[in-house]
Parts: sequence; structure tokens; C-alpha cells
Amino acid sequence: MVPSGRSAKEVGVPVISMFYGIIVSLYFVDKKQHQQPHIHAKYQDSEVVVSIPTGKVLEGKLPAAKMRLLLAWVEIHKDELLADWELAVNGQQPYRIEPLR
Repeated sequence: MVPSGRSAKEVGVPVISMFYGIIVSLYFVDKKQHQQPHIHAKYQDSEVVVSIPTGKVLEGKLPAAKMRLLLAWVEIHKDELLADWELAVNGQQPYRIEPLR
């Protein structure tokens, strides 16, 4: 879900957390595409875009067990994720967020 098939690292997408093989990034430049605060998550060859406020899947999918873990993490860290989103859209570096344990 990073433009032009480039990796998150190549386009400077901040990785904000990693747990159970899931890599969570905050790619805010595509705000026009999704038009709401969201995260990108990758697990092996699967990727998903999830709305921060609602937990709704905007694009893609993960294996069911990994998706449940990700959605639990989003719910637990919703306030931190929204604060990171605001930092990012204002050109500031978002903070890393505790992984799910």
C-alpha cells in the first residue's frame, strides 16, 4: 500500500510498532486516498489499511488471527495513534507505540 511498489523504508514511512510479526506503519501522505486517520500493517505478504477511529478495514487483509491482534492493539492505543496521526500530518515525527504483549 506504499506507492509505486516501493518499501516503507524507501519512502520514509515511520514504523510505529512491531509485534507478533506484524509491522505497523503510519503512512499519512495518502490522506486524500483514505481521507481519515489510518495505519498500515504488514504481516509476511499480507497488508491492510485500518481506520484508527473506527477499526474498520479500508483496504487489504491479514490472516484472521493476526487481524484480531492488530484490532485489539488499535483499540488499546487509539488515543496514542490519533496523537501520532496529528504529529505526522503536521510534519513531525510520530512516536513509537508499545507493542502488544
